[in-house]
Amino acid sequence: MARILITSALPYINGIKHLGNLVGSMLPADVYARFQRQRGKEVLYICATDEHGTPAELAAAAAGQDVVDYCAEQHEIQKRAGEAFGLSFDHFGRSSNAPNHRLTQHFAHVLEEKGLIEERTDEQVYSIDDKRFLPDRYVEGTCPHCDYEKARGDQCDNCGRLLDPTDLKNPYSAVSGSKNVEVRETRHLHLLQARMQDRITGWLETKTDFPSLTVSIARKWLKEGLRDRAITRDLKWGIPVAHEGKPREGFENKVFYVWFDAPIEYIGATEEWASANNENWERWWRIDKGADDVKYVQVMGKDNVAFHTVSFPATILGSEEPWKTVDALKSLNWLTWYGGKFSTSQGRGIFMDQALELLPADYWRWHLMANAPESDDASFTLEHFAGVVNKDLADVLGNFVNRITRFCKARFGEEVPSEGDYGEAEAALIKELDGRIKTYTDCLEAMEFRKAFFELRSIWVAGNEYLQIAAPWTAIKEDKERAAASVRCALNLIVLFAALSRPVIPFTAEKMFAIFGLDPDEASAWPSSAADALSRFGGGQAFTPPEVLFAKIEDDQIDAWRQQFGAE
Repeated sequence: MARILITSALPYINGIKHLGNLVGSMLPADVYARFQRQRGKEVLYICATDEHGTPAELAAAAAGQDVVDYCAEQHEIQKRAGEAFGLSFDHFGRSSNAPNHRLTQHFAHVLEEKGLIEERTDEQVYSIDDKRFLPDRYVEGTCPHCDYEKARGDQCDNCGRLLDPTDLKNPYSAVSGSKNVEVRETRHLHLLQARMQDRITGWLETKTDFPSLTVSIARKWLKEGLRDRAITRDLKWGIPVAHEGKPREGFENKVFYVWFDAPIEYIGATEEWASANNENWERWWRIDKGADDVKYVQVMGKDNVAFHTVSFPATILGSEEPWKTVDALKSLNWLTWYGGKFSTSQGRGIFMDQALELLPADYWRWHLMANAPESDDASFTLEHFAGVVNKDLADVLGNFVNRITRFCKARFGEEVPSEGDYGEAEAALIKELDGRIKTYTDCLEAMEFRKAFFELRSIWVAGNEYLQIAAPWTAIKEDKERAAASVRCALNLIVLFAALSRPVIPFTAEKMFAIFGLDPDEASAWPSSAADALSRFGGGQAFTPPEVLFAKIEDDQIDAWRQQFGAE
């Protein structure tokens, strides 16, 4: 398809995100977006802060701020953190924006017209001490299925079952811990997902690009049978239950449930981007406006999959309007901190802002993507992180770049040597690189990130092995032209490595391009062949040896970080 629309799960507004959040959605989406841009595709990468609901209200109150001011401040903090990590969003919006208000109210109105929304009287948990109805996630108790004692009102993290708050045994308020709760009646709008069971099932069967994790989660929900879900809540902060500016009678003090409005923000953020850039947002989202040539890719952690394979499609398909639906949904498992959960309150784990205080972004980007939690949950440990950085980035890539640039400067000066022709060693290298680049490209296209970056590391290794075979430091004693040719080949490899590495370590790639004074955008077009790449410089091009690209992580640093971040 000609154009690629990419969305990553919206990070919640409540606090800076940790490394698990980063690798679970935003970072892999960024890598894929960068890769496709380098291949010349028209890419639109959209994300936004998810700002509505009880957590935002409570966090604002705890901070002593109005919720509007709190969300505005937190949005800027998250935006800056994303930029510092090199996340190349085309637009990073806010779910509280005007387009999302209008679109959410529009979808609710249309779905009701199609007979897929109805008012119902619900029994909902009310906290007498908190003087408020408690949304699903703010009721906790014992799971009725597996007896897990900290199940939430919407889902049990232990057995994965979907729940209603009234299902819980021994419920209590997660806001205050009060057990002084009771069930009261309240009226809400319900999306009649059960009526969409067959249509969602049929739609899912057409999604042949969905990975097995995505499909297994979606099928589990469908096998259990879709349940009608409330799409409104008794809250003040959110999108009002209204249509064309007119509040719905009896719902004046209610808002749309955050899980109804948050996915719609993908469209809202696109509209916001289009408005700021004199673009047409409908060509990305409306089939009748040109979106039939768009490949839509979503990236998210496994806990978000059900909402994007059931609830959001129910909204889109149920409207019977010509909206674009997702073509490929990349889901990831969880990254844990030494096998346990990241926790802000307990000081366990490293968060995005903290990570960048320790080391540059590319150290984290490489480790997280080379060890992405694709086939199973993955445990982050500082020891493993240091080992990967030291071996892959310092010893393999960094050593190659520093070794050859310094040797060339010492023996040929700060210009690419022109003497000599490529021979058997270069021909063998080109043959190996062509095969590996194809595999690497195919893996990135399929969003199989661990396989892709294993292949990229193998490409770096091939460069080092070539240097060992060519051994210009030995050849120069007897055959200066042979040594010059191998040095020229190795210097060309630096540019090739930079282009191939740019999706995952963009800051380092720019440093590598800068060695030769190259513009990163012009020099990073995806290579068509290794032979062409290794012929970029014929000789005479000036270069400047860089500083050490990657400093090794020392044992005393690891020990200090273990203490600082609660490693167990």
